[in-house]
Amino acid sequence: MTALSPRRRVAVGVSELTFIERSLRRSVRNVDALLMAIMLPVLVMFLFTFVFGGSIDPSGNYVNYVVPGIILLCAGFGASSTAVDVAGDMTTGIIDRFRSLPIPATAVLTGHVVASLLRNLVATGVVVVVALAVGFRPTGGPGDWLAAISVVALYILAITYLFAAIGLASSSPEAASGYGFILLFLPYLSSAFVEVSTLPSWLQPIAQYQPVTPTIEAIRSLLMGTSMGNNAVIAVGWCVLILVIAATWGAWLFRRKAGHR
Repeated sequence: MTALSPRRRVAVGVSELTFIERSLRRSVRNVDALLMAIMLPVLVMFLFTFVFGGSIDPSGNYVNYVVPGIILLCAGFGASSTAVDVAGDMTTGIIDRFRSLPIPATAVLTGHVVASLLRNLVATGVVVVVALAVGFRPTGGPGDWLAAISVVALYILAITYLFAAIGLASSSPEAASGYGFILLFLPYLSSAFVEVSTLPSWLQPIAQYQPVTPTIEAIRSLLMGTSMGNNAVIAVGWCVLILVIAATWGAWLFRRKAGHR
């Protein structure tokens, strides 16, 4: 009797590209989620610019202050759907099919994360266009814009991996949505909408020493010419730390729950 031949491994990168395409196709079908990821930050921008902006900054330049924070808010809204998608994969039984295939354990996560990164960059671009239409006037040059986009992309990548890990750790898509929603409050406890110095004294350390504030300040400096200080270094450091922890945690959870060796 002839022994069964071992399963041939899929070439490096092929399985990842397949799962990226799968996640992008799902994004195209789920138009409602994509629209909400764009509309919610835009509505928040309208709210703060036209309703609260006059009280916060009577000069009318508040839109220039608030847009960098709205950009990260958009990234958070878009990335949060990754937790729900990953949790859905883990609870519908499709992972049992995937584990029978000769693919690396991380391919499924990579598909979700990269597709979310591309989707969120598009959504962020739409938000910036709307901001320009309502009076946002950045002063940064092409190099500054490229650097700002790089910071935004790194932040999206880090937080998306974190949301993916949350999805793996959750018992259901509903639970993943609830846990992920907590992270969406971080921009409100930062310098996104008001300067940290205007917050209550007990809240200032929380706002100052969390990843969102230096990331916003780095983007704000690149686009609006404000003082950079060491915000870029701190922002990149936070993003890399979150990315390493989330990717390691996510890979461990996936192997544990999906039974990959």
